[in-house]
Amino acid sequence: MTGLRKRVTIGFLSIVCLLFFSGMVSLVELSRLSHDTDDILRTNKRSIELAKAMLDAAYNHNVAMIHLSVFGDRDYDSLCTASLERLEERLQAAQAEAIDRSVLDSTAFAATDLRVLTDSYMAFGMPDPAAGKAFRNDSEGARWYKNEYMAVYIRLTSSIKAYMTSTQSSLAPHTEQMKKNAYRAVTPVLISLAVMIAIVLMLYYFMSIYCVDPILRMNKSLGDWLAFRMPFAVKGDLKDEMLELKEKIDSLISLFKQNKA
Repeated sequence: MTGLRKRVTIGFLSIVCLLFFSGMVSLVELSRLSHDTDDILRTNKRSIELAKAMLDAAYNHNVAMIHLSVFGDRDYDSLCTASLERLEERLQAAQAEAIDRSVLDSTAFAATDLRVLTDSYMAFGMPDPAAGKAFRNDSEGARWYKNEYMAVYIRLTSSIKAYMTSTQSSLAPHTEQMKKNAYRAVTPVLISLAVMIAIVLMLYYFMSIYCVDPILRMNKSLGDWLAFRMPFAVKGDLKDEMLELKEKIDSLISLFKQNKA
């Protein structure tokens, strides 16, 4: 491969390699960014779903305890037990999936207090089926619900809402990390673009110096010789294919002069 062709080939191959390399790096970084974004959104969605399920279970438990303690209706004992079990099940799932389990400590303590309070009421405060009345009368049940149960219930729901809020506030650092990943994905493209601009400018310079300008000078000199029989002379140093072309033109002119003579 001769010099001029070699320079042009190397220049364009360099551009192709840079484009391929920067594209692959950007593709990997964008894939990682997409995966991280999906993980963050999926984790926050799951956390919100678990918090909502815990709030629903706590609400159902509260409704059941109102009917049990205030109205003495035993038909709600199964709802009370089922809602408490559902609350504990969702709490365990949230603790297993949470990155920082400390955000659920207050919820776990409140759920434990609610379990102790419920078991205590089931053992000593439930209506007596044989007597058809509660061990405690209606006023005592209402007072127990207001003074003891409500405090635990409010603390539980507040802690669940705080957990839900914490999952939303955790988006801020994740967002910053995604911004860094986005910049990291774009950086190879920007660097490659700068390098490619430099390579293109270098190609333009070398093509102008070693190809375009010599062709223009030879074209002008050859035109002068054909029109005015001025000596064919190309100023400047020529290299590689341009030098071979000049020498062949000189040979043709010399051959033409010899034949004419």
